[in-house]
Amino acid sequence: MGRKIVRQLWVFTILLLVSINLCCNLVHGEPQVPCYFVFGDSLSDTGNNNGLLTLARVNYPPYGIDFPRGPTGRFSNGRNLVDVIAELLGFSHYIPPFATARGLKILEGVNYASGAAGIRDESGRNQLIRISFNQQLLNHQITVNRIASLMRNNRPSAVQYLGKCIYTVGIGTNDYINKYFLPRLYSTSRKYTPDQYAGVLIQEFSEQLRRLYKTGARKIALFGIGAIGSTPFEVDKCGGTNITSLCSAKINSAVQLFNERLKSLVTDLNTNLIDAKFTFIDYFGIGLSSAAASAGSMVSDAPCCEAESETGLCVPFSTPCQNRTQYSFWDAFHPTEISNVVVGRRAYKATLPTDAVPYDISHLAQV
Repeated sequence: MGRKIVRQLWVFTILLLVSINLCCNLVHGEPQVPCYFVFGDSLSDTGNNNGLLTLARVNYPPYGIDFPRGPTGRFSNGRNLVDVIAELLGFSHYIPPFATARGLKILEGVNYASGAAGIRDESGRNQLIRISFNQQLLNHQITVNRIASLMRNNRPSAVQYLGKCIYTVGIGTNDYINKYFLPRLYSTSRKYTPDQYAGVLIQEFSEQLRRLYKTGARKIALFGIGAIGSTPFEVDKCGGTNITSLCSAKINSAVQLFNERLKSLVTDLNTNLIDAKFTFIDYFGIGLSSAAASAGSMVSDAPCCEAESETGLCVPFSTPCQNRTQYSFWDAFHPTEISNVVVGRRAYKATLPTDAVPYDISHLAQV
């Protein structure tokens, strides 16, 4: 009985230290949740690819030109999507990448996202080394074990703690642009119709999300795939600047098949998993409605930086455009900071009922 009391006091002490640590570093008060865990690809990567032998690495100028710490591995001129969400959740520090996250800081959350990563392990291999979603889940298990260790191996307390945290997962883009729509390197599009492929991806994604749930995750926001057929890179590859071309429309149509199945998966997971609180964020719809709202005031058919024709990434040390708040795309694939702010805000606090189903991230934090 005495040991049990000591263990409980130790766990309480650890949590108290974390609370003090958060409190003393916050500018706007306490975060709405104790921690935030991030999974995904280059839209969420904050530096996990920096030490890898990969083409999907951006720790050089002009990336980070508007970020306080300069080039950090973020695929943007400034903040990325999950930085914006972390701010809105009340965190005073951006969530550290798994590559550098250590000590008590992991109790605030960890970012596992990796540029070129996909749901399937082989997606993005044309970009060389990347951390697939399966590997990100393994890395998260390492974090969970570390958190349990910080709590004197009290796994029930660790699981209870993790159940209060927010998780975002934004992945799947590379399963299309760096797999399905690269027929010269992959045979996937010859094996599956777009509808069949969406089904294959969702089936694997479902199994992966159930594994995440088993580690203690309960509040999980799933980002749909954006209109990747309308990115400057894909439009150029399609041979024209008209984003409504048949080629671009074909890509966007395939992505929407995945998104529709993802919405159904959210309903299925919430129905069949105890205490599960999954939600779908309509990245595709938010992007299109935001583009329509800013028609004429934003450049959406060209990147802000000089982009390399093969990778779509900024030419190292090149000089980007000066009016960066007027561009939707930073490089030929990735959004500018201003675009990330728009999507992040609507993911956090929905503008339209379709932005987030069944609830936006601000409500997810409260349930």
